[in-house]
Amino acid sequence: MPQDTSDRPGQIELKPGERLDSLQFEGLQIIQRPDSFRFGTDAVLLADFASARSGDYVVDMGTGTGIISILMASRQPRSRYAALEIQPEMAEMARRSVCLNSMQEQIEVCCCDFREAATRYGYGRFSLAVCNPPYGKAGGALLSQSEGKRIARHESNCTVEDVAASAYALLKTGGRLAVIFPAARAFEMMYAMKAARLEPKRIRTVHATADREPKLTLIEAVKDGGSMLHWMPPLILADENGAPTAEWRRIYRIST
Repeated sequence: MPQDTSDRPGQIELKPGERLDSLQFEGLQIIQRPDSFRFGTDAVLLADFASARSGDYVVDMGTGTGIISILMASRQPRSRYAALEIQPEMAEMARRSVCLNSMQEQIEVCCCDFREAATRYGYGRFSLAVCNPPYGKAGGALLSQSEGKRIARHESNCTVEDVAASAYALLKTGGRLAVIFPAARAFEMMYAMKAARLEPKRIRTVHATADREPKLTLIEAVKDGGSMLHWMPPLILADENGAPTAEWRRIYRIST
């Protein structure tokens, strides 16, 4: 039976198989399905790294549950979002999460393929694009049994070249694309960016602990920008005792 949420903002009902998770900040919540793709640390890190500015019009390319748009909008109330999701059920769930958090004026969820989004929204409309692209290289791993997980995790439906070319079409000149991607494949992403005339500008490696090699890389590129790459300090998630670092707590907005 759907859970009664009539006492929550937007009077949103949960469908069978769904659950409501707290984001543990300012009462923000999100609807997810345990049997489908759920957001992880990578989405939280990207939302912080992308850092929307006042007045930014942001396109979230493959929004999934809507987590990145919701987190970014909560940090910068004077930014607007087009959250694009190709899976109808996921888009509908993200739309309900937006309503749940009373962010309808900031975030529009659209069920569409971001590779075709420029024809809908117009070319060069956005000042910032964010994307948490599939990590699994096509043909490089066993595919997930869940269709939702397969689309989210494997690039059979979306390549790094698709991400870069679509971002270039959607962004204004000088607009930024921010992504998070496996460190082992960071060169592939930067090569695709440069080929699409998106110049990598900021890069930050993500490490579980200071003595371990990076697993993820945060990269920001600028449309038709000049060539100059700024290496940010490494992002260390835990200290030698396994406790979250001060930077991790800042990103997760944990004060103690």
